[in-house]
Amino acid sequence: MWIILKVHKNKILTLKNEFFDKLGKDVKFYEPKLKLKKFLKSKIYIKESFLLDDYLLCFHKDFIKSSALTSLKYCKGLKYFLTDFITSQNEIESFILKCKENEDKEGYIKHTFFNFNNNNNKYEFISGPFTNFIFRILEENKLSIKALIGNNKVLVSKEQNLFRPV
Repeated sequence: MWIILKVHKNKILTLKNEFFDKLGKDVKFYEPKLKLKKFLKSKIYIKESFLLDDYLLCFHKDFIKSSALTSLKYCKGLKYFLTDFITSQNEIESFILKCKENEDKEGYIKHTFFNFNNNNNKYEFISGPFTNFIFRILEENKLSIKALIGNNKVLVSKEQNLFRPV
């Protein structure tokens, strides 16, 4: 059974070790990551970021028992468990499957994870040389997007940039 944990970012390793000590080695953790490229002062900086920020997905067969969760309640690094995880198992598994399908060989989430269906069709670049620019999608194909930034039309590769709806 999967649970969702809210954690202190700087204590994740301690938290994982406590879970292993209390539950054994059959605990699985999943934390989808993004690799962001920022263009700043003519240099490209690469930053690793967690897709779920300070949330962590954790699987163990004994999470169905409330006693297992009670024993983990005061682990170092844990803020709290999200409630209603029992009824949300299908959604959690579906999310994890979508993340894993869209991971590259290094384990980072690829651009294909993000769905470009947006009613107002406005997006913002979150990495690359156009960082923080807002654009509209004019055309889209498998490899690239024809975008309108201000009055300028540009062709942007989907592989190199990440965007988000505005």
